[in-house]
Amino acid sequence: MESTEPILQFFSSAHLSRDLQLVAEPFQALANRIAAELPRNTERTVALRKLLEAKDAAIRAKLYAG
Repeated sequence: MESTEPILQFFSSAHLSRDLQLVAEPFQALANRIAAELPRNTERTVALRKLLEAKDAAIRAKLYAG
């Protein structure tokens, strides 16, 4: 994890139950890849923020009771 990218802390899934970790882990992997491979700029920040929103929505979808 790139320590100079504070938003990456919100992709951690260690605190989640295993079934929710399985949902969150691909988002964490992609976030780490984005932070490592793309130049730091406003568009990278937007990409990470939107990915975080998508991860949160996926977690809520898994928890959704209908």
